[in-house]
Amino acid sequence: MRILRNTLLLSVLLVALSGCTGTSQQDGANAEQLNDGNPAPSFNLVDLEGNQQNLADYAGQKVYVKFWASWCSICLSGMEELNTLAGEDTDFKVLTIVSPDSNAEKSSESFAKWFKGFPDAENITVLLDEGGTFFDEYGIIGYPTSVYIGSDGTLVKSQTGHFSNEEIKASFESIQ
Repeated sequence: MRILRNTLLLSVLLVALSGCTGTSQQDGANAEQLNDGNPAPSFNLVDLEGNQQNLADYAGQKVYVKFWASWCSICLSGMEELNTLAGEDTDFKVLTIVSPDSNAEKSSESFAKWFKGFPDAENITVLLDEGGTFFDEYGIIGYPTSVYIGSDGTLVKSQTGHFSNEEIKASFESIQ
């Protein structure tokens, strides 16, 4: 029984760690996925305040979307920086998406309670993708993943790993 429990615990740990990647810009090119002009999959999700948010609400604007998880240490270590970016006056909107009850994420209620106590996150908009439908549609294979959407609604690129605010802004300089 003890061996079974330890094997199960090890399996859960490996699954959790495999989803959280540590890509930096040096190897970011290997994790970058460019799009050939296809529109970004539209989403209609609820934020932590219960408001519906649709990608169409941002028509004509560039959008940066960060897919992340509460258990991902790399994601959490970048939250203060992301909060700063979301509070700055940029030419793009910053959104984040988590997937409650999917990929080892907390339930919506547990996540919302946990996030309320998260320091330095007042500028971050979190959308809840119940069941991970849009994680699948965007092809998310690791956390964190950055998605860059042009003002025309085109999904320009997707990159797995952490990127600094300067790197994110530099990416948007070449996106219309």
